[in-house]
Amino acid sequence: SGLPLDGVVTLGLGIVCSLIYWAPVAMTQKFLVSNVIAWAIAMVTLGAVSLGSFQTAAILLMGLFAYDIFWVFGTDVMMTVATKVEAPVKFLYEAPPSETPRAYDFSVLGLGDVVIPGLFVRFMSKMDELLKPVSFSYFGAATVAYAVGLTVCFVVNEITHAGQPALLYLDPACLGSALAVGAINGQLTEVWNFEDTENDNVGDS
Repeated sequence: SGLPLDGVVTLGLGIVCSLIYWAPVAMTQKFLVSNVIAWAIAMVTLGAVSLGSFQTAAILLMGLFAYDIFWVFGTDVMMTVATKVEAPVKFLYEAPPSETPRAYDFSVLGLGDVVIPGLFVRFMSKMDELLKPVSFSYFGAATVAYAVGLTVCFVVNEITHAGQPALLYLDPACLGSALAVGAINGQLTEVWNFEDTENDNVGDS
């Protein structure tokens, strides 16, 4: 049997993107390719990892909430990695015009700031399937919460001209949306005790 067409196309695109990314040109000329590679990594991760249970998700998000705050506000490690290390582990956006000189040409969103909340948002789709909410969708609420949290993060970053720990805004927004919608749907206990049993069954087989 021959190779699947979609696999060949994907491999070709991956090779082309890799060649462009490693070409000896400035990042300002190839940042979109870097974003494509980072997006591909994020999508593979989202498809391969399941949080398992809501309580596991809550522990993970709040642990990384504290981790992100410490490493951004308590040290210069995160800012150094974000601005000095060029690798497709972050999303780059052209910074808006500003009279204040910038140490880096781009606004940066770390790959973890997409993957970690993204895993939670995907997990909410499983909750919709199994809990069948009658009033509001957990997935829809988490998606809106992520968008609002990210917008607030970028606004604060632009106002303060200081790097922000995105998970400071994203994790409480996502967790809070699930708990709030659970309360509205009269399913708060079910939300807190929710486990993705379908994923467990797949793993056992």
